[in-house]
Amino acid sequence: MKIVVASNNRGKLVELQRLAHVNGIEFITAREAGLSDDFDVEETGTTFEENAALKASEYAKATGLYAIADDSGIEVGALGGEPGIYTKRFAGENATDAERIAFLLEKLKEIAVGQRAARFVAALALAAPDGTILDLQTGYCPGQIAFAPRGSHGFGYDPIFIVGNGERTMAELSATEKDNVSHRGNGLRLLRPKLLELVVDRGCYN
Repeated sequence: MKIVVASNNRGKLVELQRLAHVNGIEFITAREAGLSDDFDVEETGTTFEENAALKASEYAKATGLYAIADDSGIEVGALGGEPGIYTKRFAGENATDAERIAFLLEKLKEIAVGQRAARFVAALALAAPDGTILDLQTGYCPGQIAFAPRGSHGFGYDPIFIVGNGERTMAELSATEKDNVSHRGNGLRLLRPKLLELVVDRGCYN
């Protein structure tokens, strides 16, 4: 069975397929599902969960397929949980990853070691073709913010996010290591039973 992902990001599709580990499911982009490149859903929710559910529902209704959406970001304790749902736009609407990192580090320049706790959050919603939300799960990855970027893997804030109580940033982990601890990986593992249920109910086996 095909499930449309509320994104045209091919990398996200590959990551979802790898993390979900569900035979019989093929994730496809919105474009592959027949939506125009300018199709978009305004994220009017006040939480990651609300935005994920909104996107999954609208993409499902627009395509007539099951849909999965995620809304993710980073929360920093010293900033009162910011940037949160505004993670992507924190440093400006069209900021690059490097600019976002620099902006966040500047905000935290006076914050000492031990006071730089943060966590990645990923809410994942699965919607039926009529837009009904079938499951909604949230994954977390706790850590702390480094003083400078390290590592060449990943994207976003990965180079300054030290995982857990360790010493390596998310960008210094291999893909397998990241999958085992990431917020999206943890969220998808919680969502996986519902995906398996869909495959069984529809008899979609490889």
